[in-house]
Amino acid sequence: MRTPKFWSPGKGGAAANLLEPIAWAYSLAGQISRASVTPKRVPVPVVCIGNLVAGGAGKTPTALALAKLLKEWGVTPHFLTRGYGGRESGPLRVDPKRHNARQVGDEPLLLARRATTWLARNRPAGAKAAIADGADIIVMDDGLQNPSLVKDVSLIVIDGGFGFGNGRLLPAGPLREPIPRGLARADAVVLVGPDEVGVRDALAPYTVPLLQAEIAPALEAHKLRARAVVAFAGIGRPAKFFRTLEAIGCEVIGRISFADHHRYSVDEIMNLVENAGARGAIPVTTEKDWVRLPEEAKPMVQPIAINLEWQDPGAVRDVMAPALDKIAGMND
Repeated sequence: MRTPKFWSPGKGGAAANLLEPIAWAYSLAGQISRASVTPKRVPVPVVCIGNLVAGGAGKTPTALALAKLLKEWGVTPHFLTRGYGGRESGPLRVDPKRHNARQVGDEPLLLARRATTWLARNRPAGAKAAIADGADIIVMDDGLQNPSLVKDVSLIVIDGGFGFGNGRLLPAGPLREPIPRGLARADAVVLVGPDEVGVRDALAPYTVPLLQAEIAPALEAHKLRARAVVAFAGIGRPAKFFRTLEAIGCEVIGRISFADHHRYSVDEIMNLVENAGARGAIPVTTEKDWVRLPEEAKPMVQPIAINLEWQDPGAVRDVMAPALDKIAGMND
């Protein structure tokens, strides 16, 4: 789905007011559903990378950056993901050489490039498979609102340019659950990018550690500096991608937005490629979009890789201490 404009910070109005009763019913249903589940504890630590809003906060880059640190600290992370947008239910070990986005979704393919990744709608079953395959620690990409596993550490990712949106619950706003309820289960908040909408002020009443991070284009992307590009993206907030290209120094002469997790057809991509070529431009998209392109179209489009960079890796380690201590105790 496309992110409605009235979900944005400072917005709302008649549409949000009209949807407010549905929003509270949605919240109550979610609360009842979570209360009816008894979380299962597994032998290795479980770290959850989640968010409070629908789409686009930066969970996957955060999960990838955390896994990189974990490897540097000498432990073996496995990712666990639901595989949104794919048809497989798992448990399934994702193999980018065998699987495609229609089978497993886009995010598992990105995760599997960096560490062993398990797709499982049934999270405890996926965790069991990961442990049997040698995982020291499980990193859940999303799952804050999924109560099926006991989490040793939960991180809530917040986009500094969007925050909590208009502060309303789905579908009146982007919130998956009330802010106090979600933050009560958080061990830290990861604020991604500059705080443009007062996230720090909103967090002031809560005693939750704040980790700061930035999204930076990979070095390869800087080769497009001063080049004309036609950019397209089907992510939660495509404008973030377009701003990234501008920050690199690209001349963005075309911006095309699609719904999050959009499945591209060959005709769509051919039209984009032909349009870019006619204007002397390079068609570019996100890595997450690129893995969803038809195979024959991938060589025609340049993916833009990004990395999440921690401001203070030492502070991340402090937050991760309960999980790391658990691993150390298992190895004694």
